Amino acid sequence: MKENLVLASASPRRREIFTMLGLDFTVQAADIAEAVAPGLPPEETVMSLAAQKAAAVKECMGDSQRTIVGADTVVFFQNRIFGKPKSFQEAFSMLSALSGNTHQVYTGVCILSAKGQESLFFERTDVTFFPLTQEEIWNYIHEEKPFDKAGSYGIQGKAAVFVEKIQGDFFNVVGFPAARFIRKLRTLEK
Repeated sequence: MKENLVLASASPRRREIFTMLGLDFTVQAADIAEAVAPGLPPEETVMSLAAQKAAAVKECMGDSQRTIVGADTVVFFQNRIFGKPKSFQEAFSMLSALSGNTHQVYTGVCILSAKGQESLFFERTDVTFFPLTQEEIWNYIHEEKPFDKAGSYGIQGKAAVFVEKIQGDFFNVVGFPAARFIRKLRTLEK
């Protein structure tokens, strides 16, 4: 498998997934504004942000012969994109909206290979939450402080009990579509 990958992300969950996959990588978080044109569909939003992150790190690294991987994840529900909450109240509003409903998690990935090739794709996973009480939501927010998580929850932690059903890639909901990424990476290595 490809060595010397650069993960253009500060996400601890993406680092954990890369480690789980046995990848040889370093982390260089991208310093971008994370701005996209309003009204973009969620799949275009995450692919745009993933590409911006990968390009920013590539520019910082100059002529490095390393493959750079950028990624971005959002939660999408009722034509609204939920990123990371900025306050307790915003986290409460997000989780209240998701309660008892099905939402989509989109992750965009951009791979810039050392050979100059590019692969840009997204993964979508549907997640259904059980109905949640206000007390459950507030307790979760105060215990977990989910301000670094799209949609205000981490499926791999205490919010696992919120999930009634998932359709698609579990790791996509965590923050990175592991299986699809490995297949794309293998294609670029040929």
